[in-house]
Amino acid sequence: MFEKITLKGKQVRLEPFSEKHKPGLCEAIRDGELWKLFFTLIPHPDDIDDYFEKADLTYKSGQGLAFVTIEQSSEKIVGSTRFMKANKHYKRVEIGYTFIRQSLQRSAVNTEAKFLMLAYAFENLGLNRVEFITDYFNTQSRTAILRLGAKQEGILRNHRVMPDGRVRDSVIFSIIANEWPAVSQNLKFKLLK
Repeated sequence: MFEKITLKGKQVRLEPFSEKHKPGLCEAIRDGELWKLFFTLIPHPDDIDDYFEKADLTYKSGQGLAFVTIEQSSEKIVGSTRFMKANKHYKRVEIGYTFIRQSLQRSAVNTEAKFLMLAYAFENLGLNRVEFITDYFNTQSRTAILRLGAKQEGILRNHRVMPDGRVRDSVIFSIIANEWPAVSQNLKFKLLK
């Protein structure tokens, strides 16, 4: 379903994972010690090889494509995001495993990255649905997803067991194809600010 494509905007560029990205991605993770956030699955820099291997397996199975997020002005890797759990038959995909270095959170970086991914999903892949799923306790992520124009569909109770053993409730959001024109217009407006 996925080609290894680069998605390019004015502020960010999304490049498929490659070995050359590991040091920059580790640096982004260290900005804010993101692996310590109990409600996320951001790897410790020491575990980056395993993180890349799992992303590669997902790509080879046709279920996803992982990107590093690069700030165009500095050429620095500032985070990561990915298409995942793709289902070609049902024309849907999830966007997840998203993180941005702490110093650039709440900037336009994530907004533009998601705009690029959503545009590709709806306009190039012809999908019907894009999902976002986050931890109930990750209020920053929930706010960011709503800000994109996604709609909350519900809470998946006892949805998964986290690495620390906590049983997590997950909140599911989506954007569907017939909403994309309005969502796209709204995101373009936000990116002009």
